[in-house]
Amino acid sequence: MPVSMTPYRVFPDYRHIDPAFFTRHGIRLLLCDLDYTLAPKSQPEPDDALRRWLAEVQAAGVTVMILSNNRSPARVERFCRDLGITYEGHAGKPSPRGFRRAMARCGAAPEETAMLGDKLLTDMLGANRAGVLPLMVEPLGGLLALAVAGWVSAALPWLMSAAAGCMVCVTAQEMIPQAVEPDESAGVISIVLGFALMMALDVAL
Repeated sequence: MPVSMTPYRVFPDYRHIDPAFFTRHGIRLLLCDLDYTLAPKSQPEPDDALRRWLAEVQAAGVTVMILSNNRSPARVERFCRDLGITYEGHAGKPSPRGFRRAMARCGAAPEETAMLGDKLLTDMLGANRAGVLPLMVEPLGGLLALAVAGWVSAALPWLMSAAAGCMVCVTAQEMIPQAVEPDESAGVISIVLGFALMMALDVAL
């Protein structure tokens, strides 16, 4: 039983996999992860692109089944019902047991089976342990999350500075009440501008 997380091939997403690829590799059963592989987790139902791709894969003589670790079957059941395919839940990936149950249900051998997923530690490791073809895709919705994370990371010093500025204003109000009297706005402006200048120099330098 090989212990490897290395995929046979990595695709940008499932739409970049031509059904002829499965035919060339003798694949009759395609096991798919659901979340971030076929759809972002926030997507409640299959979209038209997924329906078209699955129809093309099935037309090539490949059976498609969802192999999921999801504890709750509700989302997987809804997707599979809409798509007209079956699933193997509580798969326990990277254990090969879920893979073997799925292959037994479909009468497919490991050399006739591929696993499509987005995670090294579960999908790819489990596929290699089960002896099936490990195919990986970049997580759907992952680029957006990466972009947001990058923006937040870049803006974090300024966001923390804004939070600290609020704390300074509250502290000044409590400790120097004369500086924040309603008719003495200059005190508040001075505190805010002074703190903003200090933090700008600190962040920039």
